[in-house]
Amino acid sequence: MSDVRTDTLPVATPKEARGELWKVLRPERPAALLALTVLVVTVVAGLFIPPALGRIVDIADRGADRGDLVAPLLVLVAATLAQGLAGSVGWFLIVRVGEKALASLRELVLGHALSLPQAQLERGGTGDLVSRVSNDVDTVSDALRQGVPELLWSGLTVVLTLVGLAALDWRFALAGLVSLPFYLWAARGYTVVAPPLYADERRAEGARSQQLVETLGGARTIQALMLRPRHLRRVDAASEAARATSIRTADTTAWFFSRIHLGEFIGTATVLIAGAWLVGHDYVTLGQATAAALYFIRLYDPVGALVNLLDEVQSATASLRRLAGILHVPLDRRPGVPQPAEPALALSGIRFRYDDGPEILHGVDLAIRPGEHVALVGASGAGKTTLAALVAGIHDPRAGAISLGGSDVRDMPREELSGRVSLVTQEVHVFSGTLAQDLRLARHDATDQDLHAALDAAGARAWVDLLPEGLDTRVGAGGRALTPVQAQQVALARLVLRDPDVAVLDEATAEAGSAGARELETCMARVLEGRTALLVAHRLTTAAAADRVIVLDHGRVVEEGPPAELAAGAGPYAELWRAWRSAR
Repeated sequence: MSDVRTDTLPVATPKEARGELWKVLRPERPAALLALTVLVVTVVAGLFIPPALGRIVDIADRGADRGDLVAPLLVLVAATLAQGLAGSVGWFLIVRVGEKALASLRELVLGHALSLPQAQLERGGTGDLVSRVSNDVDTVSDALRQGVPELLWSGLTVVLTLVGLAALDWRFALAGLVSLPFYLWAARGYTVVAPPLYADERRAEGARSQQLVETLGGARTIQALMLRPRHLRRVDAASEAARATSIRTADTTAWFFSRIHLGEFIGTATVLIAGAWLVGHDYVTLGQATAAALYFIRLYDPVGALVNLLDEVQSATASLRRLAGILHVPLDRRPGVPQPAEPALALSGIRFRYDDGPEILHGVDLAIRPGEHVALVGASGAGKTTLAALVAGIHDPRAGAISLGGSDVRDMPREELSGRVSLVTQEVHVFSGTLAQDLRLARHDATDQDLHAALDAAGARAWVDLLPEGLDTRVGAGGRALTPVQAQQVALARLVLRDPDVAVLDEATAEAGSAGARELETCMARVLEGRTALLVAHRLTTAAAADRVIVLDHGRVVEEGPPAELAAGAGPYAELWRAWRSAR
């Protein structure tokens, strides 16, 4: 059995994908029409070049006066200049339309993805999502930036050039059409054979990305548990599957190109033979036959581009379907409830399991009074983090209810719930940008004074004032690196700015070390003052400062009460406390 993960996010149908593309292109219709008009002018200007060259051949063939060359040469120069100028302008306009549409599509996809429940994204796989908003966006971007202009130019050139051939002599047009079956043969391969290959290729790339994200993200755990060979096999299997599908796609499309070249050879030979016959019977002049040959040779690039673009179109369509698939994942629409009367939290009969796995929480009951700080303690795997995620609204319980101020949180829109219950985890992400921008993610309208006040509460003001540019100092990737303690203080400052009714802190001091943890515990006490809080306690000093302790064991509440009282007793918390004290 393969270890490669395949449960990715859904893929939209071609019709749904076209519908989403049309939505982002609709506002750009006037600009697109102007661009198309300019491209038509470009192609029409190019149609004057072969007849002008043919006219020069006729003048040379008849030995006419050199003065007769002036007119065709002027036409040649004017057509070349017009074609170059109009082509540049038309290309620019088409690319501009495509880039605007792509920007709208990217924002639409990312906005929708960020609105999805985290649990749903986790089931689909972070790697698959990353692959879609990176590789697939790049593929669609290339198609809109280069493929669409080429497609329009090639299509117009083919149609109008065939009209030009027929204008010389209808038999030239018939001779040119001899190559059509070969082009259709190649096109059929792209439209029938290629789409499933590209879909498989994108799917394999998504699975590979997911496996890499999981392996790199869990590198420490993999090393600690000595799972390196197993995960390397998974990465190898995912990479081999992606490589094999890419090679299969490339091999198949290579055969399509041979059909295009065969069509070019037979079409050119037919036009030349027809020209020789027509000139021999005085139906056309040598110059007209030359113009016909030039017209057909001029079709090489656009016809080849059209067939080749089917390759790019199929690839871009596969990527567009994956992007549109994100947009067709239904959002968790909730009816809304009256404003909670008070920041009191109540959990009743909570049961939960991840997908089809074993049940992790078994009928948990918990009540937290307004302003009360409750610490969750227990051995690893007891269900503490899962319970915190349920309270924060990341997951919904399989049974039971969670209420805030008497209102069921499952009826609250997620935007409202995230404003009332905020989660701070031990894995804090510092976003790339200025420190002020990073903080304003919690409240976009916060003033500099608000930011300084939040940093004061989080105990970060001292080191922030020492930064070379203060709040305007760049942090995160490409900027100043923050220590684990500083990063967690930024997260606490965001919590202050967010000002939720309930704060959920999941082992927020675990990555800071002993000295850093003590500093963060002091900061947490200031930030949580007067606020309802649920604390997943990795360090029992955090639990000791809480109003009440809940001890979880294998998903069940086995003990609860004031920390000092429990520590003096003989229950599970007292055992944990004695073990903690002796380890120190």
